[in-house]
Amino acid sequence: MHELATSFSEEVTKRLRALDEDAAAGRFDDAVTIMVETFARDGVLHAFGTGHSEAFAMEIAGRAGGFIPTHHMTQKDLFFLGGRTSVSEIGGAELERDDSTADQLYELYEIHPTDALIIASNSGANGSTIGLALRAQAEGLPVIAVTSLDHSSRVTSKHRSGKRLFEVADVVIDNHAPYGDATLEITEGLKVGPVSSLTAAYIAQLLTIETAARLQASGTLPPMFISANIPGGDEHNNVLQDRFGARIRPHLYQR
Repeated sequence: MHELATSFSEEVTKRLRALDEDAAAGRFDDAVTIMVETFARDGVLHAFGTGHSEAFAMEIAGRAGGFIPTHHMTQKDLFFLGGRTSVSEIGGAELERDDSTADQLYELYEIHPTDALIIASNSGANGSTIGLALRAQAEGLPVIAVTSLDHSSRVTSKHRSGKRLFEVADVVIDNHAPYGDATLEITEGLKVGPVSSLTAAYIAQLLTIETAARLQASGTLPPMFISANIPGGDEHNNVLQDRFGARIRPHLYQR
């Protein structure tokens, strides 16, 4: 194994330990409280991220060992549900930078006052991400942000407000990724080994575990997905999914 790979392992391990320390110090507690209170009142946790941060939303919503009352908000739904036709925009940087898409996306879904929003953005600077946070707050929803404070504090917002995600969210969790995300220099000006996807996935699971444990301790059965690939999984999942309907599966209940 190349020495760079060994160094990358060390970079990742160092950051996972830092996240463990954050959790032990209570820096996740406010986010967990929002999630516990959301599920306790039959709310839905809406998860959003663009670019590689979309993987965080997929880690939060709709996976085995995760919570059933969760919904993955994705800009692709502007095309699948919202009537946009320029498919070439999908995955492009301009779409995630455009703050006008936030309201369009929000209005595609059935979002209740009992719900909450969790957003991942390494840069914390894109217009759609900040716009969605601001729209959710205007509707009375609490907003949790997962972002790189090192990176975001050094860049300019692409939102018309001039604010970055960590400046507007109710609760902020640092993903401990460095400025530029990549960790290892291979030659001057070029780096490899980005870590934000790995740390974000770890944060998603720490939040899920802490929330489930707190619900269990209060005597509430956590509404968790069972893998659809084991016997009885579909039956268990479908009962709760049907209860939330279009709030978590909008594609099945198109208006």
